[in-house]
Amino acid sequence: MTDQQKEFLNHYESIHESFARFCHARAYGIMEAEDLIAESVLKALENFHKVKDKKAFLSFMFSVAKNIVNNKYRRLKFHGAYNENYATTIPDEGMDVETKHDIEILYKMLNELPEKQKEALILFEISGFSIKEVADIQNSKESAVKQRLKRGRENLANKFKSDQLKSEPIDARSSILMSMFL
Repeated sequence: MTDQQKEFLNHYESIHESFARFCHARAYGIMEAEDLIAESVLKALENFHKVKDKKAFLSFMFSVAKNIVNNKYRRLKFHGAYNENYATTIPDEGMDVETKHDIEILYKMLNELPEKQKEALILFEISGFSIKEVADIQNSKESAVKQRLKRGRENLANKFKSDQLKSEPIDARSSILMSMFL
């Protein structure tokens, strides 16, 4: 193993869990999350030498994954929406049907949000990053992230017809949204 590969693995090990949660949320309905993780790690390793500031490694990984999903999404526009053979191969994840259905609806609603709002909600609510970390990842100010979170929650609240979701404080994770992922 080369020194560059060892350095890459040292950086990656510390962010693996957060990165995996991000990939699971971003890949939903587009591709398998494990495929996204594997492809992202491979592309990131191939281009690791281009990262000038190793503190930006997390942002680099998110960018790689986001680009892969965007490319896949562009290609999927030309395919049919339902594949019965694929649907029958989806493994049971041990969740009850209602919870699985709720999560599916949430992901569909997230996909209807503007890209920046969707990404902010995924990073903050699902991946567990702080508002400051989300701001760093999105290269924006904390106030912009808070506004995206607020508007994203409002959009979801309107879609779910939930006044309680609208009234939750922005600085804390949504107890309503997080109850779906615990």
